[in-house]
Amino acid sequence: MTSARPGVREVSDRHRFDEQALARWLGRHVNGFRGPATIRQFTGGQSNPTFLVAAASGDYVLRKRPPGVLLDTAHQVDREFRILAALADSGVPVPTVHAFCAEPAVIGTAFYVMDYQPGRIFTDPRLPGVAADERAAIYDSMNDTLARLHGVDWRALGLADFGRPEGYLARQRALWSRQYAATRAEATPTLDALRDWLEAQPVPQDAAAIVHGDFRIGNLIIHEHEPRVVAVLDWELATLGHPLADLAYNCMTYHLPAGHAVAAGFIGADVAALGLPSEDEYVAAYARRAGLAEIGDWQYFMAFSLFRVAAIQLGVYARARLGNAASPTARLFGDSYRMVAEAGWAVASGGTPSRLSSTSSAV
Repeated sequence: MTSARPGVREVSDRHRFDEQALARWLGRHVNGFRGPATIRQFTGGQSNPTFLVAAASGDYVLRKRPPGVLLDTAHQVDREFRILAALADSGVPVPTVHAFCAEPAVIGTAFYVMDYQPGRIFTDPRLPGVAADERAAIYDSMNDTLARLHGVDWRALGLADFGRPEGYLARQRALWSRQYAATRAEATPTLDALRDWLEAQPVPQDAAAIVHGDFRIGNLIIHEHEPRVVAVLDWELATLGHPLADLAYNCMTYHLPAGHAVAAGFIGADVAALGLPSEDEYVAAYARRAGLAEIGDWQYFMAFSLFRVAAIQLGVYARARLGNAASPTARLFGDSYRMVAEAGWAVASGGTPSRLSSTSSAV
């Protein structure tokens, strides 16, 4: 049994549940499970609380809906479980899932259980403490993982009803515009301007793939000793949609300041000296892997991604003002959403050319 892991703490009072009831359920539904088990909570996070279950039979991870009154469309751990199970043999690295429980009587909310995946998680995209050549290899593995995900035959995996790829961008733009309008608590002229710019642009042509929705270095587990991705985490926002929206989200670090407490990026850092690819290089590598001659409408995708994140962060900030956000640092999101909105408006107003895999160097 594992007694301690980095990144875990005692279970918070708000998220405590009946551990004996959980152990009984695990004994019935997870093959090979043997207690006793110690429960610890992973630190950080604004969404679905996540726990380390260190048992005699090994280490597991439990991910559950948060307590309280929730929207039916929020915190859908059943969708997370479904996509992880579907991707098990796809070539996309994901943890092995064991069982899903829809019955809130067990620990208070729905949850699922998966294997604990050892490895490294980096919260700073500059990858401090890593050699330059290893940084380059990790980013190349991240790029390859995203291209693999977007190349999965989702129909063959039984995921044709996992989302509606047609009209994805228009629906997303409308969704986050509504979210923004519902949570704004102060005048936000920059975010208004960014929203208006997006609404005035023609929507790029549809394309369909599994999109992760939050694909970034902090949601990847890197091998303990090798520069490669061994698991992709946090699939709450996964659906069927436009793959370039996922790519742009993954590239937002090139438009955000280095060392920021909430939305860290590369601005102010010497990307080349760190061994990291430039945005052009990273996008070109993806285009090569995806078999695309051109990544068009990049200005739109990047501006949209920054608008979406600003709207999400505004929602976190709004919840913090009401006193029910999970993270004690949530109020930092007040400054962060404004900064992300400024970055989005810089992209929209300044323009970013399309990137050609045939003319840009690859990672």
